Amino acid sequence: MRQDLGHPYLPFKFEILLDIQTKGAVDNHIKNIIKPTESHIVPKLPSPIRLQEYGVGLFNAVITKSALKKALKKQYIMVNDVIATSATFINGGECISLSIPKEVSTKKKLVFQLDVLFEDDYFAMIHKPAGILVSGNSFKTIVNALAQNIRRSNLPDATTPQPVHRLDYATTGILLVGKTSSSIRALNKIFENKEVKKTYYAVTIGEMNYRGKITSEVDGKKSQSNYTLCESVTSEKFGKLNLVKLEPQTGRRHQLRKHLSEIGNPILGDKEYGIENLILNGKGLYLHAYSLKFKHPFTHEVIHLKDEFLQRFRKIFIQIKQ
Repeated sequence: MRQDLGHPYLPFKFEILLDIQTKGAVDNHIKNIIKPTESHIVPKLPSPIRLQEYGVGLFNAVITKSALKKALKKQYIMVNDVIATSATFINGGECISLSIPKEVSTKKKLVFQLDVLFEDDYFAMIHKPAGILVSGNSFKTIVNALAQNIRRSNLPDATTPQPVHRLDYATTGILLVGKTSSSIRALNKIFENKEVKKTYYAVTIGEMNYRGKITSEVDGKKSQSNYTLCESVTSEKFGKLNLVKLEPQTGRRHQLRKHLSEIGNPILGDKEYGIENLILNGKGLYLHAYSLKFKHPFTHEVIHLKDEFLQRFRKIFIQIKQ
């Protein structure tokens, strides 16, 4: 039966009944259109700081620097009830609020177990497996799996856990995740200031020098990757396979893969930058983020954590030690 509230011949009682039945659905719809406002009172600051910098990691809904920029551009953020911009400065004592319109959707929950290597109230370090994006628009991402694997911080500015650097889809290894607004900002800063020592290991193809420095530009930007040859074995298919220690001095997209390919020693399993007749299919990319070393931004102790070699590395190089 067609239910048209505007029809002049529908009985009055029917209109009231239909209105009562639909009221709950309408209320729920309205609730779903606007995300509840998040707010933050700025503590006393030593000096003024641009909101675009201060606000990184402040709100659960816009945890990253790029998300914050988009929120400012769309006028979702207000300071003392005045719309904020990328030029807004924070002095201390202000009330910063965020309100984001959103589409009505039923969000699925990703069930995906992660290995947590280290965790305190400020950050966690996890093992990122191959075949999953760190973040992005996909449902299956590390970001969507973090909340179920990491304990919520007990600190006052606890927020949604957020990775503070990237690893490629096919790369395995150690990933650093901030758990509070202040730690996310601090960890982003030490990465920007190159105060984090990153060590990777890769299996490469072909003859290599014992040690080298690759300084060719990546995407038009200055880049540097240092490498040390650890062990070599002969291979019937590939001629020679090498276990190589890599220490990137910059963090360009696909930097290690591009640099090694440029010197004629592509990473085993690299379909994008490998040599056409020397592609290993079905085994993944042999690039592993092995360790991170940095000074804890709050306790000031030196953190040096390793994510040990996967079994597929050990099958090739039996001399690998724990």
